[in-house]
Amino acid sequence: MLTTELLTVRFGGLAALSQVNFSVQRDQIHAIIGPNGAGKSTFFNCLTGVLRPTSGRIVFNGDEITGLPANVISQKGIARSYQITSIMPNATVRENVRIAAQSRRHAWNMISHHSNFADINEKAVTALESVGLLGKADEFAANLSHGEQRNLEIGIALATEPKLLCLDEPTAGMSAAETHDTMQLVRKIRKDLTILIVEHDMQVVMELADRITVLDYGEILAEGTPQEIQKNPKVLEVYLKT
Repeated sequence: MLTTELLTVRFGGLAALSQVNFSVQRDQIHAIIGPNGAGKSTFFNCLTGVLRPTSGRIVFNGDEITGLPANVISQKGIARSYQITSIMPNATVRENVRIAAQSRRHAWNMISHHSNFADINEKAVTALESVGLLGKADEFAANLSHGEQRNLEIGIALATEPKLLCLDEPTAGMSAAETHDTMQLVRKIRKDLTILIVEHDMQVVMELADRITVLDYGEILAEGTPQEIQKNPKVLEVYLKT
């Protein structure tokens, strides 16, 4: 579904990513792990149009998307959540998701009321059902718990009808119970999606991922199944520190 070829990002003399060749297979959950400063966020930002690579190519569903703006990449079917929760706290849960749905289905319209767009409202309901927040649709997003806000952000991403969902630290700051619920949510939504996930919690990664890529100093250190990664001597030495 997605490949990178010799993807490189330089900040002055520092190579945040160095000639990364990477691929994500359709209908898989693919995790990216690595120590702080390994290049994970830079990699995500390149894939989703937040950052333009210095060199290399990114191909999604056969189309090159290298350096395209974030809104164009979103229209092509890539959605993401952020490490720091990015929602509209003073809007309702429903409004947060409905705006995302409208971005995909209709041009912005200052005249027509949102109630005129039945398809948008239906899509918003479907997204909220998917993340278990339909019962709180009319509450302000600011009133949700931290875990619910993180899951709302996934709902916002789902409302854009992505083919590839990129989750950046989806369980960051969560309690054990919230982490468990989010893992169940990811398992639930994966049947219709390919998912790329950056995550520090190794239990989450090992239980969810079909395949794992390990980054270190902007380069791929290892790649394989969770079982292979747990036994890889390079990973044990450099990342797991054993």
